[in-house]
Parts: sequence; C-alpha cells; structure tokens
Amino acid sequence: MGSMQEYDLVVIGSGPGGQRAAIAAAKLGKTVAVIERGMMLGGVCVNTGTIPSKTLREAVVYLTGMSQRELYGASYRVKEKITPADLLARTQHVIGKEVDVVRSQLMRNRIELYTGHGRFSDEHTIVVEDPTRAELVTVRGRFVVIATGTKPARPAGVKFDEARVLDSDGILDLEELPTSMVVVGAGVIGIEYASMFAALGTKVTVVEKRDNMLEFCDPEIIESLRFHLRDLAVTFRFGEEVIGVDVGPAGTVTTLASGKQIPAETVMYSAGRQGQTDHLDLAAAGLEADSRGRIYVDDNFTTKVEHIYAVGDVIGFPALAATSMEQGRLAAYHAFGEPTKGMMSLQPIGIYSIPEVSFVGATEVDLTKDSIPYEVGVSRYRELARGQIAGDSYGMLKLLVSTEDLRVLGVHIFGTNATEMVHIGQAVMGCGGTVEYLVDAVFNYPTFSEAYKVAALDVMNKLRALSQFRG
Repeated sequence: MGSMQEYDLVVIGSGPGGQRAAIAAAKLGKTVAVIERGMMLGGVCVNTGTIPSKTLREAVVYLTGMSQRELYGASYRVKEKITPADLLARTQHVIGKEVDVVRSQLMRNRIELYTGHGRFSDEHTIVVEDPTRAELVTVRGRFVVIATGTKPARPAGVKFDEARVLDSDGILDLEELPTSMVVVGAGVIGIEYASMFAALGTKVTVVEKRDNMLEFCDPEIIESLRFHLRDLAVTFRFGEEVIGVDVGPAGTVTTLASGKQIPAETVMYSAGRQGQTDHLDLAAAGLEADSRGRIYVDDNFTTKVEHIYAVGDVIGFPALAATSMEQGRLAAYHAFGEPTKGMMSLQPIGIYSIPEVSFVGATEVDLTKDSIPYEVGVSRYRELARGQIAGDSYGMLKLLVSTEDLRVLGVHIFGTNATEMVHIGQAVMGCGGTVEYLVDAVFNYPTFSEAYKVAALDVMNKLRALSQFRG
C-alpha cells in the first residue's frame, strides 16, 4: 500500500509561488511538504521559463556586442559565429545554480520534498506517483496549496515537431540558430524571443491577429520598441491570423487567412499558456478548472474548497514570477491566521525584450479614460552622461504626474536597466510621494537613475509655464 505522512501544509509545485508558500508556512513553525515532478525543482520558472529565457537574453546581449555598437561600430561582435551551445552553456549553468538554491532553501527550512506527480484522492489527501519508485506515497495536508504553473498552449491542428514547429519551451533546445523564423503571437513571450533571435541575426516575422502588440503598455513606449525591432529587421504582420503551417525538407511555409505565405526555417508559437491541472484529479477534491486549465480563487487565493489554495500562473493573470511569490506567501499566512495587508495594488511590469520595457502605475490611456488631469515629463538617455558612456542613445523615461497634487501616477521606461530602474518610481509612488521629491533628490552621477530628476524637472517646467499663462 505504501506510506502515509501528515502535514500542516502540502504544496503541489516548487516554482516561485509554491516555494514561497512552503517557506512562509515553515517560518511559522508548521510542518510542510512539497511535491514536484522529477527534474523540475524550481518549477517552470527555473527550468523552462523565466530563468533560462532571461539568461539567454543576457548571453545574446553580451555575445552579439549589441550594447557596445554605439561605441565600436555596427559590425562589432564579441563572438563572430554564435552557436546554441554558446547560449545553452550559460543557461544550463544558471539553471543548475538556481535548482541548488531552491533545494538548499527547502532543506534549511526542514521542508520534506517528494518527487513525482501529485493527484488528489480526496480533499485532504494527495497520492504521489513516481514511475521510478515501486510503492505509492500518500501525503495528507490540513491545508493544500496548488502551484502547478502552466505550459505553452498548443493550438489544435498544428503539428509540433521540436525541430521546425516549436513552442516557447522547445525553442531552448534548438540544435542550430535559424536564419529565418516566424513568431506567432506578439505577447510578452513572443516579443522577448523575437527580439533575441533578431539580435542574433535571424530574420524574424511576427504574426499577430490583434491590431497591435503589448496593448497594456504605454503606446509611445511600445512604438519605440517596435521601431527598434524593425531596425533589427523584424517584420510585423498585425491583424493577420495563421491558418496553417506546412513543413518540408527545406523549412516551413506559414499561410495566413489573408492568403499571404511566409517561408522560414522555423516557426515558434507563443499562443498563451495552459494551466497544468490535467493530472491533479481536481474532481476528487471537489474542484474544477476552466477551459485554459486555470483554477478560480478569491482575494485570499482560496479556491471554492476553503482549505485548498491556488497561486501563481495556474490562477491566470498576471502570471508573473514576482506576483506568484507574493501570492504564495499571502496564501500561507491566510491559511494559518497570520495578519497581512493583502496584495499591493502597485505592481511593476517588466518585459525582457532587447531593449527592455518596464512600467508601474497608470498609462496615459488609463488617465485619459478616467478624466484624470496629468502632465508628462520625459528624459532621454542620449541626454544623460551615463547613456553616452553605456552607448544607449534610444532609451527614455516618462513620468505621468497629477496636475492637482503633483503625485506620481505612472512611470514608463524603455531602454537599458528599465526593469531595475522602475523600482525607484514604484517606491516613490508606494509612499505617496510627489514629483517634488524627485526634483529635490540628489542622484549619483553619472547614472541612468538621473533620468528621474531630468523628467521631474521637465514636468515642473511645464507646470510653471502653465501657471504663468494663467497669470
């Protein structure tokens, strides 16, 4: 029959959400078990998602010499012929280190790790199935957190073959860099990979059935990114739908509903994500998932079964590693009656394209729609000494400021270090700060952070001109 172990909390999945839930409960003195399928410690984030894709980006930026071309000329490269082996060596190294970190943290907090697929046999009991082990292991949890994450959605009728037609997981296993590629979908993952392969010299065509890309971002920032990607020879086909992909010995041909045909060596689908809930036997626990495999939760991340929680990508938007971590912590605190303030409404968004995009707070579209009066302050990296030193002449930072009380309402950044820089604006906004703080603050010189002061002065100069006009 096998053994049965009882715990205060059982977590299914060891990605950012599950890991944080487990550690938070352990710090409260609770007994905790984590279930994770073989060779996936750290979850999708560490093994096939965030960590490898961001490491790949760093390797691409370094090896192509992209960030140095302003200084040393357009033909500058660190390595002339870049191979997948060059890129994957760095990726595998970082994945290995991150897996070690996760394992160490679980051990240090006395969290029991079970390897295998977890499935419910009732609302408190989970069977761990591991094909390498003869006996079944069963664990029972007073509380359960589901943190199984997602996998790339694969549209019906498309034959994925891991060589010519791939999803965002398969793209990490390419044996050679394609000379041409079609990316289907202009969401975050599609644009990140499109920019990476374009930087490597691949001729990329992005096909998107909507009329624009990354519509939740500031339109001016996205226009800058699109211009930059076009400069890297990326072609965009907006308002177009893929109706078929044919594979031949020489490559692929992608057919669009409009009749256009696009030949390319490789096609990468980035058509959203699907919750990994098929194997969980949710019905045995009194739960169900929607058509995308997602589980519904309330504001405390409780499912409709009060002692079962779900966190991370498996609950849908925003599906970010950063938010998943916080959801996991809050779910564990709620389960064991620890007081919390809940999720903060101010969440930064980072897009690791080349160049980066990041923002926090409202966009101009949001403020206009809500009839909130605001002024814009802009700083361009080419006007900063640090921008010239680093060879970034295209980056920009944009502040949106209330004309009524001078509070910072939004920060939008395009260019080097955008995903790091955004946290200065987030901190000011989170503390209810005004643009006057940024005007008065002294920033290290030369830095990219100085862009905040330049943009803040730009806002104040515009507001001063307006007040002079009013007399």
